[in-house]
Parts: sequence; C-alpha cells; structure tokens
Amino acid sequence: MANRLRDATSPYLLQHADNPVDWWEWGPEPFEEARRRRVPVLLSVGYAACHWCHVMAHESFEDEATAAYLNEHFVSIKIDREERPDVDAVYMQATTSMTGHGGWPMTVVLDHDGNPFFAGTYFPDAPRHGQPSFRQVLEALSDAWTNRADEVARVGATLRDHLNQENALTAGTIDVDAAVATLATEFDPRSAGFGGAPKFPPSMVLELLLRVSAGSTTGAAAEMLGATLEAMARGGIHDQLGGGFARYSVDSDWVVPHFEKMLYDNALLLRVYAGWGTDLGEQVALDIAEFLLTELRTHEGGFASALDADSEGEEGTFYVWTPAQLTEVLGPEDGRWAADLLSVTDGGTFERGTSTLQLLRDPDDPGRWDDVRRRLLEARARRERPALDDKVVAAWNGLAISGLCRVGTLYHQAQYVEAAEHAAALLWSRHVVGGRLRRVSRDDVVGTPAGVLEDHGCVAAGFLDLFQATGDVDWLERAGSILDVALAHFAADDGGFFDTADDAEVLVARPRDPSDNAYPSGLSSMVHALATYAAITGSGRHRDAAEAGLATVAQIAERAPRFAGWSLAAARSMLDGPVEVAIVGEPGEERDALEQVARRDPNAVVVVADEPCDDVPLLVGRDEIDGRPAAYVCRNLVCERPVTSPEELRAALVR
Repeated sequence: MANRLRDATSPYLLQHADNPVDWWEWGPEPFEEARRRRVPVLLSVGYAACHWCHVMAHESFEDEATAAYLNEHFVSIKIDREERPDVDAVYMQATTSMTGHGGWPMTVVLDHDGNPFFAGTYFPDAPRHGQPSFRQVLEALSDAWTNRADEVARVGATLRDHLNQENALTAGTIDVDAAVATLATEFDPRSAGFGGAPKFPPSMVLELLLRVSAGSTTGAAAEMLGATLEAMARGGIHDQLGGGFARYSVDSDWVVPHFEKMLYDNALLLRVYAGWGTDLGEQVALDIAEFLLTELRTHEGGFASALDADSEGEEGTFYVWTPAQLTEVLGPEDGRWAADLLSVTDGGTFERGTSTLQLLRDPDDPGRWDDVRRRLLEARARRERPALDDKVVAAWNGLAISGLCRVGTLYHQAQYVEAAEHAAALLWSRHVVGGRLRRVSRDDVVGTPAGVLEDHGCVAAGFLDLFQATGDVDWLERAGSILDVALAHFAADDGGFFDTADDAEVLVARPRDPSDNAYPSGLSSMVHALATYAAITGSGRHRDAAEAGLATVAQIAERAPRFAGWSLAAARSMLDGPVEVAIVGEPGEERDALEQVARRDPNAVVVVADEPCDDVPLLVGRDEIDGRPAAYVCRNLVCERPVTSPEELRAALVR
C-alpha cells in the first residue's frame, strides 16, 4: 500500500512511496501530528542518486518490523535535499556539530518545534563495525523521549541556540595569488587534483586556475589546471564511451568512481574543459555537451538532476567491463586492442573482475577507436540503465546554460546555444511565478519550494551568458529582474547574503553558508552574476554589491581556498574590470575572428552586435571602424581605442 509520498513530485520521495513507513512530506502537518501523539519527529534526508540512501531504504525503510516501530513511536518525514536545500542546510549543520561529520542519508530526530536533539547519517540494519543498528538507535531515542524529557529539551535548546548564533561575516580583501599558492601546497603531484581519496573533481577551483593562467601553459596555476584536467579526462571517473563525469573517485588516482552522474558537476566541468584550449579539452567538452543533451535533457527542454549510481541492484554495473565482454562485442582482435587501450584487465580494477574504462593514452588509430566506441556504446545501451532523477533544479540548469553557451560559442556549435535557450525559456516560463523564482519543476509542473540564493545567482548568470551568446536583450532584462529580487530579499547587513529570502518559510535557523561545496554557494554565484551584470550595464549598485559580497568570503578564501574557488574565480576577473569587450560590425569572417579571440579570454565579458544598441550600455556609441568590424576593450565602461585585427585585440586583452 502506498503512503503519503505517492503524491510527491520529487523522484526521491516517490522511491519511498511504497515503503511501509508512514512517511510525511515536510510541512507543519507532521509536527502537529507529532504534538497530538506526543512522539518525536524523525527526519530522513537524502537524494535520488545516493547509493547509501538506497541501502538504508532497503535494509530499514522497506522492513516491516522496523517500519512498524517507526510508525508507533515517531512521526517520520522524508526530504529530498535537492528540493529543499534550506532544510537540509540547517539540519546538516546540526549533524556536523553533533557528530563532527555529515553526509547522506542524514537522520535527525526533532522535537515538536523542529529543534534537533539527535543526528547521524547512515545506520545499518544490524550492529556493524562498532555502529549500532538503526532499530537500536530508534529504541534508545524513544526511551530518552519518554523517560528523560528534560535532557532532550536541554539538548534541543542548546542546539537551537548554536544554530542561531550571530553569523555575521568579517569583511576582508581577497588575495588571489596567496590562494593559488595555498592550493599548490595541497596539490597532488602524482595523480593531480587536491587531497586524497575520495577525490572530487575540483571544478570551481579549476575555473579559478583557468582565469589565473588565462591561456598560458606555464606557471603553477596552468600546471595544476592542465595536469588535473588531463588526469580526470583519462581516468575511470570520466565515461569514456558516453561522455560526462561521475560524482567522485573513491581512490586518489581517478580510477574507480562513485558512479552517480550529477548535472552540476558536468555543467561546471563543461565550461572548464571548453575553456582549456587543448584538443583533449575540446573533445571532452563536446562529449559532456552531448551527454547533457542525450542523457539529461527532459522532454520540456530542461536538464534532469542526476543519473543514479545503481542498476541491476548494484553500483556501476552499467559502466564496467571484463575482457570477455569486450571480446563478445568486438571480436577477438578488436577486443584485445580495446582491453589494452582502456586498461581492462583479467584481475579488474573494480569488483568481481570488472574494470572501469580508462584512456591513459591517445589511441594509435583514431578511426578504429571511433568504431570501437560506437559498438561498445550500442552494446551498453542494451544493459539495464541507471534511474534518472528527472526533476529540473533551477540553479543547476543555470549552470548548464552557462556551460552550453561557452562550448557553443567557442566551438561554433549553435545546437548547444539553442539547447541553452530552451532551458532558459523553461526557467522563465515555469519557474518564475508571480515575479519570484521557484526551485524545482518536474514534467512541466513547477514545485512549491521557493528558490534559494543559489537559484537566483546561477539562473541570473546563465541568462547573462545567454545574452552574451545570442545578443537577445530580453535575457539581460530578465537577469536584472532576478538580481533585483535577490538584492531586496536575501541581502545581509554585513554585505553578504542569506541563503533564504526574508519572507521564506521560517526554520529553526536561517541558513547562511558562503563556502562552495559540491556546487557554487549562493553567495559566490551571486557575485558572478552581479559582476557580469555590472560589466554589461555599468550599474554601480551591482558592482558595489559584488564587491561587498566578495569581501565577506575573504577569510574562507585565505584559510581554505578549495572551498572558495568560485568566489576566487570572480575575484580574479574583477581585479582589472572585469574586461568588457564590445564587438560591433557586420557578421562575417572578420567579426568571427575578433569574437573568437575575445571569447577565449575566460575573464572577459563579451557582447557582439551588428550595430550600436541604446538598450545595452556597453554597446552605446560603438560602431564599425572604416567599414570594418571593431572590438572595444573596456574596463568599468572606460574603453581603449577600438581595434580591428585579432592581433591588436589579443594585445589589448593582456594589458
């Protein structure tokens, strides 16, 4: 029998709709029910592509006895963290405060006012490795609630006070060079990337290094950038057949991934690989773009959140191979060739003798590799596919729009800019309701959760990139309207931002985290959008807001630059402007040549038009020179003399 989640829009919640647990969605009703029954609230938070969420669901939430105990002694709420990042952020802070670590599935127990008094992550169905079983935890918590109410109240009050401590941020000055120097001390010189296992694609740090090196192949930034991009591209974390990257590598050498594929990872990596400027970078970027359109694009034109790690009940089975399987598909000769090229061994690099696919060297016969890749893809398509979380998240679609615009303009692939336009149109037509941005939609139906700060920043930035790619002023105006809402409802007194609006649902604490994690923080995404909007329009208000926001993240940038990569990338571009380039003239080879040079600068804001445009301050009064397309290189809308050749433009950009 289905529970209350049968009416949910979240694919993650729908995965639990047939559980014997009497789940509730987040809202006031379950707290009222808990108060009426005088029992605590159990909050379980996860997401559709989470492997250990599936494990805990199978072990505990699908178990009749465990579910019966939960239903008798608790009111249980299930939350999709991707749909409600605000709720997730508050209780993740409580979890890390209580346990010293966090993760998903997250298990938190609350009183009737939402105050947490217990927190943890995954609990097994039986005692294991010194960890109690989930049932033992539930019994202990029920006993504490019934027999030690004063202790429960004291812990809840203490945690609530901790979560609501003054969280004003100290302003400072960001030192990009010092941050890069710190990153160099954390760089893995053997396998590239930063830190050890598990190793995550450092996409936002790579964007910083791309902007610092700005086309150079020498220096610490360029070397860290190139080594990491190449190692990831050739490793098992990269889907060598279908394109796209997995969430992270469980080892430090990029060999064995945790196989879930997230939209935000691939959107961020798309823009970095596209901007890298190498043949390998171009190929990887085009493969990611195709992966987005082929695997994650929804029928209404947006992009789905994730592909699951599991298929056939196990992780990774869709992606791994044995030598015998290669031979079965390709025949003996091509099978041996492919096994050698892709590091598929008899012993295997994954589980039960299977191997992930690595491309540690370029194929000696590119045509043969293209044919082998095609045949393996066709064979893989006949396997059971991982499940798709097909909800559309506003922020992550904003990142995808930006990435598609970059690869589309740099490599003259109009289909990717067109796909970005379709996604942007969906966000504008469905996710903006009554002038306010909503976070999620599914099957062309918008959800109720309000957009958080990251949604406003990433969507505005995506719209601004789309304006730069197409010249359609509507996207500039729409970005401006979203930024106006963010400035009015999310701003903090210290110059930074809260992650939720001032008129959003009141939680036990108002979340605020300026550090980047799996994807850009709300603050760093806002800084990018504000700085770009200011560069195009000359708005001092938006420029001031970007600078004030950056100042509040200075301490994180100094102490932990790996968690401030997106803010540091914005700071690098803002050091001398950012560089604003207006290119005006009749379409054709001459204008294309100027545009290509300008778009190759990762720190530049580029606007291209046939003629001057009074609706765009950067284009006011800009015209051709002696009948030839001209490029105007500006900083803070103060422009140097226009140039008409790619060589002159290249020289002007590096001053």
